[in-house]
Amino acid sequence: MKPEIVLITGMSGSGKSVALHSLEDAGFYCVDNLPPELLQAFVTLNQQLGAPRVAIAMDVRSAASLPRVPAILATLRQQGVNIRSLFLDATTETLVRRYSETRRRHPLSRNDEGDMRRALVDAIELERELLADMRENAHVIDTSVIRPSQLQAYVKSLISAPLAQLTLVFESFAFKRGIPVDADYVFDVRMLPNPHYEPDLRHLTGKDEPVIDFLHQQEDVSRMILHIQTFLEHWLDVLAKNHRSYVTVAIGCTGGQHRSVYIVEHLASHFDKAWTTLKRHRELDTGAA
Repeated sequence: MKPEIVLITGMSGSGKSVALHSLEDAGFYCVDNLPPELLQAFVTLNQQLGAPRVAIAMDVRSAASLPRVPAILATLRQQGVNIRSLFLDATTETLVRRYSETRRRHPLSRNDEGDMRRALVDAIELERELLADMRENAHVIDTSVIRPSQLQAYVKSLISAPLAQLTLVFESFAFKRGIPVDADYVFDVRMLPNPHYEPDLRHLTGKDEPVIDFLHQQEDVSRMILHIQTFLEHWLDVLAKNHRSYVTVAIGCTGGQHRSVYIVEHLASHFDKAWTTLKRHRELDTGAA
């Protein structure tokens, strides 16, 4: 069994500890806030001790040495280590609310001189800048509107997907609650016929047969699905050859209950024949209306 590393990075307050705990439950040996300088030696030691599945969390407290991480990961991959990188993110508004609720201090709340406090928003934006390269080279998970239990389940589903193959993640969402920050591609389907305005369908979702039958009969819905499928089928092989591990395709409608859910279900079923496919329904999973 090849050694496997899951590297978790992301914004302070985005849920890295929750993600790490979920991997600990899944049988990974977990370490929080490992300095990048120790990464190579730590992996070697765990191989010697017979711990092939390791999860490591790194954050902005190691900002000075984070630029070294991509080169270290490249070396580990050359040595046959399987590596997955996850980056947890959330909107600035969400992070400010979480810090306000917990009354914790942001790790960048003091400036380089250590004697002046930065405003919380300024600290968050500085953190985004410092972690930009890490985000660019990882699969991003938007934790803005999901509960800890949902984050744990999602991380476990991602890690259970085969490593050697690109994984497609289809996500439905409501535009009224914001675009997911983890989306690689966003498709707006708000112009399609809306079951919300059909009294018998309003209380149902895109997973219920009456809504499925209604949308299946709409030519524009079928045309939209075909266009999205054609686009993805053209580019997925290119993305896979570019060593992408995950691609998140977000489908948005007004409430995230009917059209986007139906289309995500359809796309996931279609692409599951050729690719490893996961699906998420943000508003249904969080119970939002």
